Amino acid sequence: MDDKFVELFQDFRAKEEELIPLLQHVQNVEGFISETAMKRIASFLNIPESKVFSVATFYAQFRFAPIGKKHIMLCRGTACHVKNAPKILDEIENQINIKAGETREDLEYSLETVACIGACSLAPCIVINDEVKANLTTKAVKKIFRDDRKKNG
Repeated sequence: MDDKFVELFQDFRAKEEELIPLLQHVQNVEGFISETAMKRIASFLNIPESKVFSVATFYAQFRFAPIGKKHIMLCRGTACHVKNAPKILDEIENQINIKAGETREDLEYSLETVACIGACSLAPCIVINDEVKANLTTKAVKKIFRDDRKKNG
């Protein structure tokens, strides 16, 4: 096992019940879970690769590709939906030129929809990295990305 994974796994005891915590740890450190990481986890825990893959793909929290520097999560919960979240999503997609579930090739942005972010009274909402943007309109979305382009050239 190469040094990167030895270091990643050093705080774990190689017990099968550590599968989910190991997946979470790898994703926290690496940003996503690679096929190589899943194979190394299987080897470390002495379980079939198919079990690691089935657990990792079962839970929506796990990603299998890098996310953008600015990771956008659009809430699609009921409160956001009835307050035009679909139009907000369309505008975000237009502004950053990717669809939900994608990451731009330059890794500047990634976009996903989530069931709920728990800010229903502020609907419709998005989260960019850890920052909630609330009470959105398509005009407000345009401003968010216009300001970002100005700030980052």
